[in-house]
Amino acid sequence: MIEESWGQVRNELLKSVGKNNFASWIEPLKLDTLENGIARFEVPTKFMRDWVSRNFAEQIRQHLTRVGAEVERVEFHVPTQRDAAPAKAEAKPNRASRNAPRAGDDAELPGAPLDARFTFDSFVVGKPNELAHAAARRVAEGGPVTFNPLFLYGGVGLGKTHLMHAVAHELQTRQPDLRVLYLSAEQFMYRFVQALREKEIMGFKEMFRSVDVLMVDDVQFIAGKESTQEEFFHTFNALVDQNKQIIISADRAPGEIKDLEERIKSRLQCGLVVDLHPTDYELRLGILQQKAEQYRGQYPALKLANGVLEFLAHRITTNVRVLEGALTRLFAFASLVGREITLDLAQDCLADILRASDRKVTIEEIQRKVAEHYNIRLSDMIGPKRVRTIARPRQVAMYLAKTLTTRSLPEIGRRFGGRDHTTIMHGIRKVEELKTTDSQLSEDLNMLRRLLEG
Repeated sequence: MIEESWGQVRNELLKSVGKNNFASWIEPLKLDTLENGIARFEVPTKFMRDWVSRNFAEQIRQHLTRVGAEVERVEFHVPTQRDAAPAKAEAKPNRASRNAPRAGDDAELPGAPLDARFTFDSFVVGKPNELAHAAARRVAEGGPVTFNPLFLYGGVGLGKTHLMHAVAHELQTRQPDLRVLYLSAEQFMYRFVQALREKEIMGFKEMFRSVDVLMVDDVQFIAGKESTQEEFFHTFNALVDQNKQIIISADRAPGEIKDLEERIKSRLQCGLVVDLHPTDYELRLGILQQKAEQYRGQYPALKLANGVLEFLAHRITTNVRVLEGALTRLFAFASLVGREITLDLAQDCLADILRASDRKVTIEEIQRKVAEHYNIRLSDMIGPKRVRTIARPRQVAMYLAKTLTTRSLPEIGRRFGGRDHTTIMHGIRKVEELKTTDSQLSEDLNMLRRLLEG
């Protein structure tokens, strides 16, 4: 009866978690006992025990309950007899020749589960993200490595993680035998520290250096962690030397990540560095239209009035997650109260989100952020000095004051030490001209905009 229940659950889990996650995390599990409301499983390693417990325990419990098993809790344990065996086996690669079998061919990859929703089909392409999308598509084709690493950066909710998952899904579909490892920088660090503690560092090295594609999300989290940076650097080099593809994401460009070692910054800048810009109105509307189509299938009786999506695309400009969350709430609320989704309903239901999105950026805030970014005194920003190191940041602040606030040119001039509105206009035009040819200035503007609007 136990084996029969677990067999049914395994089939259901294969459908819900996907082939790759199933092979890595579910298949190695062995149902030991099912009694007193507790299902106990044997797992091969401590890391796997911790990971499955955190990420799949509740899912397994629910599936067992659905097939009639009375389960209140799921537990995982590593058999003590087997515990010592991997450590001995993992010491061998240290003495192995170059022709030794690849480490970990039969072992689970210690990565994060992929989200089935994050595919190229569900990614809405617009001007702010078209280059990042094209680069990710190229990597997903799985041909010769042309740029290594592919480095994607941008603010929260702009699609970095979505693209990384999409690449992994596509690669696994095209080449099922490819060893693709996706994880966050925090997970890399956690795995490294655990390997150090359990004296399994050789196993860690072999595991990470035997992959075909390594994808590390939010790499800014290893900044300042010296030992983790050291291991990441060596892993990075080993994979590049083997011509294996690496994809990295962060919330800012490599050169802007504070406390990241210079040699790592240099390595990260060797490939293709692509910025996902803040969304524009057209892209936000496209995302809402795609999401609304999905919800129409779930809520066929609901009516969506004209102008609602356009209203949301105009008002909610922070990031895609907030935008999608707002639409999800709106459809769920309208379904519960049985009403048409109108502008009035949207304003009532989403009042808190709309208020938060209405946060006004002030000229003083712009001046302070720009002064901090360029490392100049705030007093110089509004003072009379005209040296280039102060004049250019001042012009950048003028430009942002015009584009991010509703203040008039004379009003902006008054906030910049009583300058004439023609001086403000000249500064704005100068920045508009330069940003098309000066990539550093363009990058500065994008980053400052994200900081101020975030």
